[in-house]
Parts: sequence; structure tokens; C-alpha cells
Amino acid sequence: MKYPRYKYLDPAVEKTKVIRPFTKGEIVVPLFETPITPKENFIRAARRDNPLWVPNMLTDVQWMMPEELISKRVDGRQLAPSFTDQEERGLVYTDWFGASWTWVPTAGGPMLTPGTCVCDDITQWERIIKFPDLSQWGFEERAEDYLKTEYDPNRALSINIFLGCTERLVSVMGGYTESMMALVVEPEAIVDFFERYADHVIELFDKVYSLYPVDMVTLHDDWGTEKDTFFSAKMLEELVYAPTKRIVDHIKSKGIIFELHSCGNVERFLPYMVSMGIDFLQLQRRAVDIPKLKTMYGDKIGFNVGLEGIVPGVEVPVEELIESIHKTVDTYASGGGFYASIFEQDPARIWNALSELYSYGREFYDNERLV
Repeated sequence: MKYPRYKYLDPAVEKTKVIRPFTKGEIVVPLFETPITPKENFIRAARRDNPLWVPNMLTDVQWMMPEELISKRVDGRQLAPSFTDQEERGLVYTDWFGASWTWVPTAGGPMLTPGTCVCDDITQWERIIKFPDLSQWGFEERAEDYLKTEYDPNRALSINIFLGCTERLVSVMGGYTESMMALVVEPEAIVDFFERYADHVIELFDKVYSLYPVDMVTLHDDWGTEKDTFFSAKMLEELVYAPTKRIVDHIKSKGIIFELHSCGNVERFLPYMVSMGIDFLQLQRRAVDIPKLKTMYGDKIGFNVGLEGIVPGVEVPVEELIESIHKTVDTYASGGGFYASIFEQDPARIWNALSELYSYGREFYDNERLV
């Protein structure tokens, strides 16, 4: 069956408004006549259970970043960076573990403030590092307001609980050099710290899970540069795997989809990510051959990627945008385990991209079911 492509702002087409992730801006998008809700279809895609179209991050998922989960601050600290109002919240801030961060516009996010260091000796982490008391941050008040005024039950609710074990280690030790040296020199202290930190992440998840009808949780833990991983597979096995697997297992035991964001060339770690039971990966396309990974592991692990051949911030002719959507769906959609991110800025291009992605994706899955 051929599905219609909706013309931009066509009066005959039903419309809705969505907030672009990481911004405050609302945009008008087509409201597709779907046979099931976007939430149901997203869960099908994650489970590889007969999705009807390719989900996308703009219309099918509702996002909450960590700083959006709280209504209070302790000692003026932020839980995590704010991606929507950096000027209001401060371009330099202290997170809830005491690390100082500076927003870097060219990086699109925060970087550790030069010179910051919470703990310079990981063997002393129990004495120096103070874990947050979750009861002080107003999670309950914020959840009550969100569920009354913002929650859309037709869309999957994805909550980002931010840093995994290695990124938290980097933040408290003041950088990658110091933290990677600690992995080598003090492995026993690292194991103890990571296990305690995993307890904290699980406690944070349990708090969120008790307050929200959450469908997916995203954890950030960058494991490499664009050339290679920060540490060896042996170090992953001995130091990072067990606490991370414990986090994944706990979250998935509640029926929640688990997504790992990990930048860098982390291809060598894919078998471990599969073994952990991760549902979706957010990987760095310019550093990793994700189409190859889809071929190798696509029946076991899913991917969230942008459009193939499109560089965020670089505008291409509409014809090329449509071609990239076709290529992306053809590359990643088979069998499910895929949802797409669209980083266009122009409202008309976003509309056209969403319309093509939905219609072409439905046609793709219709044809796949016929085979």
C-alpha cells in the first residue's frame, strides 16, 4: 500500500505541536492517522515485535532530561546540565556530586571546568565523595506537575538518568587522564566505587520509576575517543561490566526499555553491550560503522541514529533529504530494533522529513510482512 505524503501545513491535514528535544521551541507537525499509538509502536520496535512504522524522536517519544526531574536544588547545585536554558541556569554550574561544568556552545554541551577536581585519590572515595540524598531535590513535586500539565500517554516516555560509571569517575577525578590512570593503578578501589555508584543509579531509577509511567531509560557512558576505546576489553570485563550489567538488569526487570548512549569508536565493545541486554544504542556515526553493526548484531540489539549521509547543521536539497530517509530506513529498519532522530531546524523541512519517514517506513514494514 502507498501512504500519502502530507504537504507542509496542508489545511486538510490534522496537526499537533511538539517540543524539539534540547530546546524550548514548539513546532507544528502532521498528526498521522495511526492504527496503534506511537507508544505501542515504539515498544514494538524496541522488542522487534512487528512495528508498523519507524518511530522517530520528535513525535513518538516524550523526553525528560535529568535536570527536568527536580523542583529543588541543594546548595545551589544542579542535578545535571540543562539543554534548554543555559543562560538562565548558568553557563558554569556545579553538579550534585560537586563537579564544576562549563557549557561549551561549539560542543553542544557541558565540559568539566578546567581545574575542577572533587577527588584526586580514588582510594579515598568513601571519605571524599558525597552521594546525593534524593529526598532533598523535590522529585515528587516535579512529577506531580509534569503528569498534570505535560505528559502525553500516547507517546513513549523516555527519561535520561545521565552518567554511567566511567563518566561519573571522570567527573569526580577532574578528567580522563586522571580517571583512566586510576583504572590501571587502583582497580580494587575502582570496583568498590563503581559498585557504590551503581547502587546510586539504581536508587535514582527506582525514584523515577515510582513517580512516572516511564517506558525507556537512557544512561550516558562514553567509552572511547573517535579512534578507539578509552580502555581495553579486559578492563571492561574486570571493572565496568559488572556494575553496568547490574544497572541494566535492574531497570529491565521492571519491563523498561534500556538505552545506552556511548560516544567514540566503541565497536570492540559491541559483544559486551549485547551480553548486557541493552535494547537501544546511541552511537557516534562518524566514529562507528553502524550499518555494519546492524548487519552483525541487529537481531540482538537496537539502534537510534540520525539520517544516513546528513550532517547536523548542514542543509541539503529536499531531494537529498528524502533520499537519505529512504537509505536510513532501508539500512536500519529491518526486523525492528530501530528509531530515527531528525536534527533539521527549518519547520518545513522537519514536516517533510517526518511525513516521508512515516509513510516510507509503513511501506517498508508492509512489504517486509509480505516476504
